Amino acid sequence: MQAVSAEASVGPDSVRQEHVRRVRLPADRRTPAAARAVVRAVLSEGGLDELLNEALLLTTELSTNAVVHARTELEIEVVADGHGLTVTVTDFAAGQLETLTARPRTEETDISEVSERGRGLLLVDHFSSRWGTTHLRHGKGVWFRLDRKIPTAAGPTGDRLPEIGPPPESTGAAPSAKALATLLQSAPDPYGDDALGDFATDLLARVCELVGAAGGVVRLNRGDGGGQQQLARYGRAPRADVPTVRVPLTVHRPYSGELELDAAPSGYAAPLATLVAERLSLHLENDRLRRADLRRQTWLTFLAEASELLAQSLDVELTMALIPQLVVPRLGQWCAVHTTDEWGRLELATAIHADESALPQLHAALKESGPDSALARLREVSRTGGQAPLGAPTDGIALPLIARGQALGTLAVGRHNRQRHDPDEIAVLEDVARRAGLAIDNARIHDERRRVARTLQQSLLPPVLPVVPGIGFAAEYVPTGSDIEVGGDFYDVMPLPDGRWLVVVGDVSGKGVQAAAVTGLVRDVIRVLARDGKPLPEVLARLNDTLVERGGGRYCTLALAAVGRSTDGLLDTTLYLAGHDRPVLIRADGRATFVGTGGTALGLIDAIASPATEVQIRRGDALVFYTDGVTERRRGRELFGPERLRTASGPLAGYSADVIAARLRSTAIGFSIDPPRDDIAILVLRNDP
Repeated sequence: MQAVSAEASVGPDSVRQEHVRRVRLPADRRTPAAARAVVRAVLSEGGLDELLNEALLLTTELSTNAVVHARTELEIEVVADGHGLTVTVTDFAAGQLETLTARPRTEETDISEVSERGRGLLLVDHFSSRWGTTHLRHGKGVWFRLDRKIPTAAGPTGDRLPEIGPPPESTGAAPSAKALATLLQSAPDPYGDDALGDFATDLLARVCELVGAAGGVVRLNRGDGGGQQQLARYGRAPRADVPTVRVPLTVHRPYSGELELDAAPSGYAAPLATLVAERLSLHLENDRLRRADLRRQTWLTFLAEASELLAQSLDVELTMALIPQLVVPRLGQWCAVHTTDEWGRLELATAIHADESALPQLHAALKESGPDSALARLREVSRTGGQAPLGAPTDGIALPLIARGQALGTLAVGRHNRQRHDPDEIAVLEDVARRAGLAIDNARIHDERRRVARTLQQSLLPPVLPVVPGIGFAAEYVPTGSDIEVGGDFYDVMPLPDGRWLVVVGDVSGKGVQAAAVTGLVRDVIRVLARDGKPLPEVLARLNDTLVERGGGRYCTLALAAVGRSTDGLLDTTLYLAGHDRPVLIRADGRATFVGTGGTALGLIDAIASPATEVQIRRGDALVFYTDGVTERRRGRELFGPERLRTASGPLAGYSADVIAARLRSTAIGFSIDPPRDDIAILVLRNDP
């Protein structure tokens, strides 16, 4: 609100004192109240309280007309002197101002002869002493003059035209300015449960009492699929077989409605119904904007929750199944997701319907071919990247699924039961399609990385362990909880040129592609050198040199065991530990001990120490190799530890190698509910009778 001027001056007769206020107000629903406050203040300063009702009524009418029809800022000028009040309301919209045809005051002005924007001037013409219009370069306005009523012996004097009653054919007395002001200045309770309905009912009751109507009704269609509903009703509902006053509500789409009075369309009924409809329309517009804001907030919350759900799923099939669940029934009766194959052909990935019994018909409709079929529209959407409507029997809309510039498929959504999708819903569906396309693409990328990691991990492990008479081999491998990272743990069993078997268990530091590359390097170097008949100490030395030179700063712990059968049935084992944990020797009688002498890890320094330990594995004994993923398995602050492993190994004496490996794996995994943070590798060598 901007005050332009406020002054008081003394006229030529030095008696009359003027009070002037000029204020600019915005085009807002609160503007009529602000304009009334300005007029009230000037009347109080000028001592013209007897003009209060008429002044507030006409000010409300003119300022409301400016807000509803001009939709621009308005300027109100109020001038009070000793004889009366002059108010001028000016808007800044282009166009002509509606006027009334001059006629004697005793003649009725037919409301049907006056356009909607000029009907409010009927009140101005009735209550003001004089009034007129102004046409300026920047806008147009209406002014009115209210003169004080100075009583004399002969009655009222002055230049104000006398008050008139209703035309002969109308019923009821002309409404007073106070009654009209009370009617038009009312507002709904902002804190009521059904504030708008209660306000409309009260407004309807007042106008019916003023014009003598037997009843009335206000009908409103909010455009939400519910159709036209009764917002308010008073007295007897208007009947179709008698003349009524019917006025449309001046509201914006999707709102529409009307006010109808059970009264003859003559006298004051029609203009007052029009004025009441305009006042009610202002509050309905406020309700529409409030509901639209709440709806947008609801959609934003829905999109945020949908994004969170889609982001949590990195599985392609789960993501496909989740998308329709987000859409139905909030945004449609059914939803179908089609994806494109490598040849660009659409394939139905998933579809759901709010009515499960209609799902077979939906599947059949989506598979039908033809130029006007739903499948043809979906192909067009996938090819062009734009949305398209779907005709019967699959009424709805189809949108493309695009991520990173690549067409992934289509999202088809069926319409609601009672209405088509409105612009807000289409915008939400477009956003859902964008997020769904990105979620599908992310899930596919994750799935590809997982497949690559699994393939690479399998390439670092032997596909099967060899079958050797009298020697049992078994292994268990559990990758880390992240299925897209390749661990550095590995194991291998290979024949040596001298007839013995070489058992290898190792752990390369770190994870990922670089750790996998170093793991492959270690495994290949061992295989090449061992098959060439190199002694194991030399194998370890050359492998250390290779890691120092090409390991990229990564190191490796390694356990090597050369196993050969002696003539007396024992397994003579030569054990080398390059920084690796000592294996557990399980005797046939249930005793379990650690064996081996620690050496230097590979890849850290140029010279290493690799002491050898001779171990004899008798019949029924087993030697258990493992990586630190077993001993460092964590439950809170507690580690699984080597002692717990040794304790768990003793009772497994007498079991086969595969049973021992499986039981130790289960014991290590069951130690904690958390997924493994490191790879777990267990290899068991047993002297089978």
